[in-house]
Amino acid sequence: MENSGPLNRELMDTIVQGVRRALREDLSDAGVLPGDDVELAGRWHGGELILKPGKPGLQEKAISIESFFHKIVMVRERLRVLEQKINNHPRLNDAERVELQDYITRIYGSFTSFNVLFDNRIDGFVGQSQDH
Repeated sequence: MENSGPLNRELMDTIVQGVRRALREDLSDAGVLPGDDVELAGRWHGGELILKPGKPGLQEKAISIESFFHKIVMVRERLRVLEQKINNHPRLNDAERVELQDYITRIYGSFTSFNVLFDNRIDGFVGQSQDH
């Protein structure tokens, strides 16, 4: 095999996504669902997320951080299932899979702000690399 120089960032990201996808599929096939033991970072236990309207006179809404965290984890798990379905769909060609995968990666990127809630960083969201 001929060495064509260092791998570019896009190819590296594609390889990393492929490895992650394969690992998730193997874990799913083995009955080990990703996120089963995802934990909220200790500093947030017992905390509240308070949504305060910008208009005076409107009532605040409070939700436990545990409930909010659970919803974030469920969104992540559903995105992973969607990703698996896209990658295994028999009627999608490679270009369509890449396009749909790019949308999912962008969604993950939008959720990286919530990584502060995860006890283990590896359980959080990973979007596109900023090196692009």
